[in-house]
Amino acid sequence: MISKLENDKILIKADSLGAELKKLVLKKNNKDYLWHGDSKYWGRSAPVLFPFVGRLKADKYVYNNQEYKMTQHGFARDKEFELIDQGENHLTFSLTEDKASLKKYPFKFRLEIKYKIKGNSLAVSYKVRNCDQKKMFFSIGAHPAFYWPLNKNENKEDYYLEFNKTETASRYLLESGLLNNQKEKLIEKSKKLELKADTFKDDALVFKDIKSKKIILKSRKSEAKVEMEFEGFPYLGIWSQSAAAPFICIEPWHGIADSVDSSGKLEEKEGIMSLEAGNNFESTYVIKID
Repeated sequence: MISKLENDKILIKADSLGAELKKLVLKKNNKDYLWHGDSKYWGRSAPVLFPFVGRLKADKYVYNNQEYKMTQHGFARDKEFELIDQGENHLTFSLTEDKASLKKYPFKFRLEIKYKIKGNSLAVSYKVRNCDQKKMFFSIGAHPAFYWPLNKNENKEDYYLEFNKTETASRYLLESGLLNNQKEKLIEKSKKLELKADTFKDDALVFKDIKSKKIILKSRKSEAKVEMEFEGFPYLGIWSQSAAAPFICIEPWHGIADSVDSSGKLEEKEGIMSLEAGNNFESTYVIKID
């Protein structure tokens, strides 16, 4: 089921399947900034990554001496959520455990995804509640894809990413979706990360150590831009499927893929978060379009 929100500046649509954002339209030019999900390149638009971010080593993990199988980015993106609240400027979707999820992930939980619009901004909020009687381990992350370039008369090379703080940062390298314990210096005392069609030829750019909590996709040839604010998220991924794919994903994460030498034990997983029984975790990121 598709639900819609709009004000005088923007219009959004979200699908109950995966609680996934499907449209993000700036009304003044009727431009949709969100990738439409063409399976020729990548069939999703903005999936929610839960209860894991990235790939697990051998697509499995061990908890309480039992082995569980889990595909990349977890199962929430393929689950039907319930729309539990809708107001003039917000939508809230909810997902809880079921028999199928408990076979992959042995925790009782409640996940709420809230979309709230104000002016030309969209706030996306996560709320995770541990509904179990034991400590719960999880990760959660965002994966929104934006058109790149944003205008038909532009090229990918006309764009760059601008951080809100001067950065000296390395990307952490991936090998078949796993961190391989190597890194490559990518930014040296700069706020800018130049973009090229082949920027992602070696998979996603994964950052652990940036200071910035805001990033802007900008063009040198137009005023169009996408700004993302992600206060509190310790990891950031940036990705596109191929040199030909006309989109770029900007992904704030609470969690990260396994490394090639991960132990496989859930409690030892890098970036994993824990939540005591009955407690909540909340986090928000904001997208602003111009």
